[in-house]
Amino acid sequence: MNNEMLRVIMSTACALAIATTPVFIDGAQASATPGARLVSQTASGQVTELEVYSPAMDRTIALRVLRPTDTSRPAPTLYLLNGAGGGEDAANWQGQTDADGFFADKHVNVVTPMEGAFSYYTDWQRPDEGLAKNLENNGNNMWTTFLTQELPPVIDAAFDTTGENSLAGISMAGTSVLDLAIQAPDLYRSVAAYSGCAMTSDPIGKAFVSLVVRMGGGNTENMWGPDNDATWREHDPYVQAHRLPNIPIYVSAGTGLPGPHDTLTNPRVHINGKNPSNILTNQMLVGGGIEAATAYCTASLAHRTRELGRTNITYNIRPTGTHSWGYWEDDLHTSWPMMAMALGI
Repeated sequence: MNNEMLRVIMSTACALAIATTPVFIDGAQASATPGARLVSQTASGQVTELEVYSPAMDRTIALRVLRPTDTSRPAPTLYLLNGAGGGEDAANWQGQTDADGFFADKHVNVVTPMEGAFSYYTDWQRPDEGLAKNLENNGNNMWTTFLTQELPPVIDAAFDTTGENSLAGISMAGTSVLDLAIQAPDLYRSVAAYSGCAMTSDPIGKAFVSLVVRMGGGNTENMWGPDNDATWREHDPYVQAHRLPNIPIYVSAGTGLPGPHDTLTNPRVHINGKNPSNILTNQMLVGGGIEAATAYCTASLAHRTRELGRTNITYNIRPTGTHSWGYWEDDLHTSWPMMAMALGI
């Protein structure tokens, strides 16, 4: 598949996604950043809802923590990131997968930010008025600082953790987790990236990133500057592959061809008041096109890291599969043994 064909696929798929994807908006240990603090904490069973103040963003961030059943002894932490909606819409790990049930008997804290839509979980160069308006916040996006410096000490103190961390994310965050590992190479013991595009500074990847940010009304010039800004390359995991830490890493993608979760038996296509055939068609056309692009990015990263002699990265490029939750649930199950071993569980 050539670059021009991929460019057309990605532009068409993302344009369709913008038109058809609803967004429902509700109004080793790092050193602590001065002022980062726990603002509120509400527990119900194994789930604890948190609000943590971020000095870098000058606002509180909502998070969801699934605690292990045995809280009498320290547990490691998995930071599990949502996709483009940042957990601020209905498309999130808890609503779309069996993540809660899967982790219920595992000795790990699962921490999921419920904000960060369309941000690429990166530090932006300046506030963004479009995201501020649409997401009803102050437009400050300093997610690398928050996730790698401010948040871990707060989580460690609140839950008496072991200080061992792993990181996983889907779609937009499938790109972000690789960059976060590069920016904070000593923080995580393992990383899993599901259906992300690791190439953010070449024309195809840049178009993909820009379309995702525009879905939320944001402007990538506020994020990484104009197209020729070196920041784009600084945050490109393909270009910076030599800086990926030597820890277990799992990277996955499907080809975009229909697979086992692209049928009417998939419960996720049955939404109240919606025609399941239309939802499935959208999943196969839009999700298929997007996933084909992520497969291209993933195959390119695999080629690059093999050139570098890296043996710590497991690639899973499936022969079928669209950009959808059934496959990400499978990936979470498949990659968990790797992450659990790295966390000492």
